[in-house]
Order: sequence, then C-alpha cells, then structure tokens
Amino acid sequence: MSGNSSRPRLTVFRSNNEIYAQLIDDASGKTLLSSSSTEKTAAKEKGSKVEKAKSVGAAIAKKAVEKGIKDVVFDRNGFLYHGRIKAVADGARENGLNF
Repeated sequence: MSGNSSRPRLTVFRSNNEIYAQLIDDASGKTLLSSSSTEKTAAKEKGSKVEKAKSVGAAIAKKAVEKGIKDVVFDRNGFLYHGRIKAVADGARENGLNF
C-alpha cells in the first residue's frame, strides 16, 4: 500500500494510551500532515479513547481539506478495523476525506 501526491496514505498507529495519524506521500518520502491525541488541543478533551480517536481523525481531515487534499488511501497499519482505528476513519470521513 502506498500513496502519492494526488492521493496520499493516511496511516494510523495506536499505542495503549494514545493514537497517531499521518498523511504520507510515499513517492517523495515526506509526511504531509500529522495529528495525534497528544497535541495540546486534543489533550485537553475529556472522554474515552474512542472519542479522542474520532477527534484525531476529524483534526487530520480538517488540516487535509485546508491543504486541498480530499482523497486518501487508508492504511490501518496491521491493526484490526474496529474500535479506535474505525473511529479515526469515521472522524476523517465525516470531515471531508474520501477513501
């Protein structure tokens, strides 16, 4: 799975406590955008891990739409598609990303 400049890869990593999302252009080997639950705006939010994951998906989608990116390839990074991984995808879809 790889992304390019017109359709970057949205990769998700989750640890026991936090969740991270990045938009990567594999053709040039650069990270275009990133968002995580450790950022100041997300860290202030109260709620479950799933709610924080959904807000991370929404945050990266808003940043991507501002840069003119609407289509991405979703890379779940080997994690099962449920729980927090699904919440990131749902948050991104609700805020304008297509995958």
